[in-house]
Amino acid sequence: MLIVDDEIFVRKGLITIMNESSLQFEICGEAENGEQALTLIEQLTPELVIVDIRMPVLDGLELIRKVKTEHEHQPLFIILSGYPDFSYAQQALSYNVSEYILKPVDEQELAAALKKIAHTLNQKQLLSITREKPLVETVIESLLQTEPDDQVMERIAYALEIPLSSSYTYVIAEMQDMLPQGEIDYMPALKASLQRYFHHELQTLLIHVRTNNQYGIIVPELWMDERSRTVRGNYINMLDTLERELETTIALFIGHKASPLKQIVLSGASAEKCLNYRFAAGFKGIYIADELLGLPLYYFDIDEGLHSKLIYEVEANNQQGYSSVVDAMFTMFQERHFAPGAVTNTMRRSMIAIINIIRQLEGDENNLHWMAELLNWQLKYRNLNQLKQVFQHFIGEAAEYISKKRGGKSEGNIEKIKKYIDGHYRENLYLKGIAADFDMNPVYLGQLFRKTYGAYFNEYLLTLRIEEAKRLLRQTKKRMYEIAELVGFQNADYFATQFEKLENMTPTDYRNMMIDNK
Repeated sequence: MLIVDDEIFVRKGLITIMNESSLQFEICGEAENGEQALTLIEQLTPELVIVDIRMPVLDGLELIRKVKTEHEHQPLFIILSGYPDFSYAQQALSYNVSEYILKPVDEQELAAALKKIAHTLNQKQLLSITREKPLVETVIESLLQTEPDDQVMERIAYALEIPLSSSYTYVIAEMQDMLPQGEIDYMPALKASLQRYFHHELQTLLIHVRTNNQYGIIVPELWMDERSRTVRGNYINMLDTLERELETTIALFIGHKASPLKQIVLSGASAEKCLNYRFAAGFKGIYIADELLGLPLYYFDIDEGLHSKLIYEVEANNQQGYSSVVDAMFTMFQERHFAPGAVTNTMRRSMIAIINIIRQLEGDENNLHWMAELLNWQLKYRNLNQLKQVFQHFIGEAAEYISKKRGGKSEGNIEKIKKYIDGHYRENLYLKGIAADFDMNPVYLGQLFRKTYGAYFNEYLLTLRIEEAKRLLRQTKKRMYEIAELVGFQNADYFATQFEKLENMTPTDYRNMMIDNK
């Protein structure tokens, strides 16, 4: 798409709309007048030009006239106009302009126009293929975006020598080689392996390159091995062959069966949905829409208790402890069918907590080799086992780094912390404040305190305060608000509530009981 408008804010606004939408166009350039646009149309050969009517040097209608009468390349046009003038619209229609849109541009109106034009262009592309030189990738991508009419489908079937009567399935083959996108071009080897597997060595395969080391394949049902009694069995055989011959780990995401071929767009959509189940348990590299799409996906985070346990074990540098938690997390991912987004959020949450600990210790998380690997794990690690390995490496490295930064003093510090609490419980104490004073993470400190002394920090602090309050109630005649302040409570009513919760009687009842016992 080429955008032509003399107002820069209009051009940038259109670019923003395109970038934020899922429309099928790529912006190849922009021009501020018709003369610039003529040059760019000749150089870039855009399929669509969005052009303003009123511009300096050469206006929009004159630009369209020149292209229609003088240029070999004939793009489609959308006209933008700030003037609802019928004469302009009439002239535009005479040039076969696809759409006439008034400013300010309505996003929904533009999206509808672009969707309509995309359909027209897809049909045009499909009709342009010849038997001598089929544009296989163009055909597949067009079929996955729109449902062609019968004339187009007959042309495709003739050009590619494929049966219209067969059912077809769209399959995504994902290379899980732990390498960045495009590091290895698997297309030649994949084609050769599939042709041997299907016993169609001279047949054109409907296969195209996708993102994230994926290849899309349209598989005719007639080619499948009739000896296998199940769909899964068929694809297990195919997967075994591909992994052996390409010498890498592969996953197959298999859409619903489509019949006839022009409905392959539905099979493609269901194969895409299968990608969301890549972390579900028990599918062993074969993800079939018919088996999966009825299963609910889990979109939330792991349990808070499990997250806190992981952070505690990391701070304690307890390898057995954090390894056990990681095992539990990844088992949960599988059994609850975590969606990829939920897995990503869990990874991010753990990383943020660990980074915060490192920064509190005046460390630098960039010193961790596995930090960058985990930050961008989606680009290289495409199954649960691969992700688990990276996460385990990161957790182990972080635990060692935190331990070194702290100097291994956590266990000794806990005794100092208890002594500090014993001596300052009358003051306004908070776990976060104490943790900061001793260079510790508050979550870790809280769990370490409980592990060491069998009580949470707040429980221990409350016990100290109430015991001192009982002594003052027995030995002095101070009023309740005075006692509350002396033992660290800012509010007498709150003091009374906490006292009763712990002692099953009010402070007044306790004092009276002590007097009666004398």
